[in-house]
Amino acid sequence: MNLILEPIVKILIVLFINLTLVSYLVLIERKVSAYIQNRIGPNRVGPWGLLQSVADVVKLFFKEDIVPKDANKFIHSLAPVISVVVAFSTFAVIPFGNKITLYGNEYNLVIADVNVGVLVILALTSLGVYGITLSGWSSNNKYSLLGGLRSSAQMISYELSMGISLIGILLMTQSMRLTQIVAEQGGYIFGFIPNWNIFLQPIGFIIFLVSTFAETNRLPFDLPEAEEELVGGYHTEYSGMKFGLFFLAEYASMITASAFIVTLFLGGWQAPFIEYFNFSPFVISLLQLSAFAIKVLFVLLFFILIRWTIPRFRYDQLMNIGWKVMLPLSLLNLIVTAFLILINIL
Repeated sequence: MNLILEPIVKILIVLFINLTLVSYLVLIERKVSAYIQNRIGPNRVGPWGLLQSVADVVKLFFKEDIVPKDANKFIHSLAPVISVVVAFSTFAVIPFGNKITLYGNEYNLVIADVNVGVLVILALTSLGVYGITLSGWSSNNKYSLLGGLRSSAQMISYELSMGISLIGILLMTQSMRLTQIVAEQGGYIFGFIPNWNIFLQPIGFIIFLVSTFAETNRLPFDLPEAEEELVGGYHTEYSGMKFGLFFLAEYASMITASAFIVTLFLGGWQAPFIEYFNFSPFVISLLQLSAFAIKVLFVLLFFILIRWTIPRFRYDQLMNIGWKVMLPLSLLNLIVTAFLILINIL
């Protein structure tokens, strides 16, 4: 029975946390952007505007769902569902903690500990672009279609660099299991620097981080929806909860991407120097969970700060960066990493 109940409970807990975080991540972004621009931000609904996200969700529920007369109605409705399902299902293979013991039973803090976790995430994130592309095509609107085409071209351009940047980590750990990759990041360099991949693969980290911004369509890579050029891009013809689903998918993708970055490069649930304290196993598990959550929140804050700091690239700049800078740099990083492993330095 536990084989059925355990994953269901984990799924419900992770889904609840992610949905809550998505809701308040929107509020945090609005507050941070207001602070950067010397504004106040949401401050009317609830104390300090804390219920603004709830009000927004209620508003979207009651908004009229408008579908263009010449749109492909089935695909138009399916596209946002694809985006949301992909965004949330990707989190299934990310370990958010080590192990925890409750009532004498030990549980792994990951929904699905598969031995090809890296491939699963890359495959699912590749599917996510179908939601955007199909939404652009099915709307029968030139702005929407341009947004969908931009998204697919952007994904092809940056996913190649993203995949190659990960090969260095796979060579070092000799595994595609995410729990193994996190475990390999235990210990210290020179006795005091955490043995995280960000210190062993700094170029790979930068390439992966930039590619993640492009994959999640966040500024300065939000060309698929560029309001000044394409009205709203792929979701121009969406309203009501369908528009809300795209909004949900974007922020859910941000959370998953941040968790993936933390897992691969920032030690995952590893908490530095925790072994020097005489904590009980249960407290250690809670501290590791907290370490993972804090790292994810910091990466999310970085996503938000970049949005309100750097202007959007022109499309030719976006392509030049992807093919003329990121791809050669990722290949060079792979060659150097392989050479260092060959001579037993890494």
